[in-house]
Amino acid sequence: MDYAIAIVVLAIVVAVVVAGPLRRGARGDSPLDDRREALEAAKESKYREIRDAELDYRMGKLSEEDFKRTDGELRVQAIAILKDIDRLDDR
Repeated sequence: MDYAIAIVVLAIVVAVVVAGPLRRGARGDSPLDDRREALEAAKESKYREIRDAELDYRMGKLSEEDFKRTDGELRVQAIAILKDIDRLDDR
């Protein structure tokens, strides 16, 4: 009997946890939330590109000149994304 109660309670907890995001999605996120999510994803992607370029340079796949140029361009793009996030936060 105790196991049956525990299983029912566990099922209720799982249902609440799973239903939370579904309810939030049903209301519809605001355009600002969507924009912020897109910017956060772009930021993470840009950081990954910077790390990949650093790894390529260390492995000898990029010359120092190419690395400096690529790294500079990627960091300028990352800064632009961060500024967009800051502007969104200021709203």
